[in-house]
Amino acid sequence: MQFVYSRHQLDPKERRIERFFETLPGALSWSIIVGMTVLSVTNHLLASAIMVAFVLFWVFRLLYMNIFLVISYMRLHIEKGTDWMGLIGKIGLPPESLAGVDPFRRRQIESLWRADQHPPKPEDLYHLVILPVVREGRNILEPGVKSLVDGAYPSQQVLVVIALEARAAAPVKQDVYAIQKHYAASFLDFLVVEHPGDIPGEAMVKGANATWAAKHAAKYLQDKGIAEERVIVSCFDADTVAHKEYLGCLTYYFMITPSRLRVSYQPIPVYYNNLWDVPSFARILDIGASFFQLVEATNTEKLVTFSSHSMSFKALVEVGYWPVDMISDDSAIFWKSFIHYDGDYKVVPIYTTVSMDIASGRSFGNTFVNIYKQKRRWAWGVENLPVVLRAFLRSKKISVYKKLMFASRLFDLFVSWATWSYLLTVITWLPMLFAGREFSSTTMYYMAPRIKDVIFGLSLIGLVICIAISFALLSTSTIRQRRSHMVLHVFDWLAIPFVVLLLSSVPALDAQTRLMLGKDIQFRVTEKHRNKA
Repeated sequence: MQFVYSRHQLDPKERRIERFFETLPGALSWSIIVGMTVLSVTNHLLASAIMVAFVLFWVFRLLYMNIFLVISYMRLHIEKGTDWMGLIGKIGLPPESLAGVDPFRRRQIESLWRADQHPPKPEDLYHLVILPVVREGRNILEPGVKSLVDGAYPSQQVLVVIALEARAAAPVKQDVYAIQKHYAASFLDFLVVEHPGDIPGEAMVKGANATWAAKHAAKYLQDKGIAEERVIVSCFDADTVAHKEYLGCLTYYFMITPSRLRVSYQPIPVYYNNLWDVPSFARILDIGASFFQLVEATNTEKLVTFSSHSMSFKALVEVGYWPVDMISDDSAIFWKSFIHYDGDYKVVPIYTTVSMDIASGRSFGNTFVNIYKQKRRWAWGVENLPVVLRAFLRSKKISVYKKLMFASRLFDLFVSWATWSYLLTVITWLPMLFAGREFSSTTMYYMAPRIKDVIFGLSLIGLVICIAISFALLSTSTIRQRRSHMVLHVFDWLAIPFVVLLLSSVPALDAQTRLMLGKDIQFRVTEKHRNKA
C-alpha cells in the first residue's frame, strides 16, 4: 500500500505512532532548556563545565559554517557572470566544439558524452511558473512577473499560472486580471486559475492552491501536446523576483543532471525587495536566513527544498502534487518525493538568486508580530518530522544510511533552532548569577567567564565575515541609493543575539510545543509592504 503523505485521517495505529513522534522534538527541546536552567541553580560547577563545552562546540561549528558561507558566496559571485544561455547552446555538442568554455563547465558537459547521456534540446523545454495569490496586490505581484519577461531566457517558452484563491478580495482579483491582460502576450500563455475553498480534505494552505493550479496546467499542457518530462515547474511566492539569469541557470542544470526528473533545484533566496523599508531587527533576521541557505547549498547530500524552488513537472504529477492539508509545503514536497521514489530523489543547488520581501507591518509592533508569526510558520516545518519517520519505519527500500542521516538531520535542525539561542544568550550567565560562596571559591568560577570571553572573542571573526558578506550580497544599486543606511547596517548585527532569541528560537519552541500538545496552527499569509520609490 502506497504511503499517504499526511498527518490527518490516519488509522488508529498510525495515529498513535504519529502522536509519539510529534511529541519528541518539543519534549527534547524543553528537556534541554529546563534541564540546563535547573542545573544552573542546583549544580553551578557542572552547569558551567557543560556550558563552556557547549560554547566551545558552538564556536567551532560557527567557524566551520563561516568557511562554507565564504565558499558558497564565492561560487555565487563567480557564477553571477556566467552566460547560461550560451552554455545551454553548447550542451549536446561534441567535445571538440567546446573551445572557450571554462574547464569546470567543459567537464560537466563532456561527462554527458562519456555517460552516453542525451539531454533534451533547449527548444523542447518549457517552464511552468506558479504564483499562489490570496491578498497580494499589484505592487507585490507585478515585479516578479516582470522579472520573467525581462530575464535572459525566452519568455515565449514560459507558462505563467496565477493560483488565485476564490476568497481573495475584489481589488486583489482586479489586480491579478489586469496583470494577466498586460503580460499575456509576453509568455507562452498566462493563466489565472481560481481555487475554490470548499474542496473536501483540503485545508486553507498554499499547497492546496498550488496543487489546484498545477492540475489545470497539466490539462493545458496535455491539450497543447507538451510532454510532462519536458516541463520544469517553479512554485514561487507571490513576491518572488527571479534573477534575470534564473531560468537560464535552471535550464542548464536540468539539462546536465542525468537524474533530472528526480531532482529539485534550489536557488539561493535573498530578502532584499523591501530591505530598507523594514526595521533593523527584521532586516538582520532574514539576511541570516539567506546565509543559512548559502551554507546549506554546500551540503548537497542533506539539502532540502526551502521557499521558492523548481522541479520536474513529471515528478510533481507522479508524486501527487503538493500536500493539500499541510502548512509547510516547500519542504513537504521534497519529503513526499523522497519517500515516493524510495530515497532516489535529491536536491541540486543552483547558484543564482530569487529575491523576496521581508515580512513587515504598518507599525513597529505590527512588524514584530508579523515576523514572529511568519517564523513560527517556518518552524512549523517540524510537522514533517513525524510523517517522515513513519514513512521510514514502513519503507524497506530506503537505505538505513539515508534514514539515519535524514532523521538525525531533522532532529538536529529543529532542536538546535529552538534551544541554541536560549543556551547562548541566557543559560551561559545563570551559574554566575546563582553561585554561592562555595562555588565562588572554585577554579571553575574564575575560569569559566574568562574562557567564554576568549571563545566569544573568537566568534567575532565569524561576525565580521557575516557583515562583509551581507554588504557584498546587497546589489550595487541598493548601495548607491541607500549609502547612509549601509552605515547603520553594521550596527544591526550587534542586536543579533536578542533578535534570534525572540524571533527565531521562541517561535520555533512555540511551534514544537503546539505540535507536542496536539494543537495545530492556521496558515497565515504573511503581510508585506513596500514603500513607493
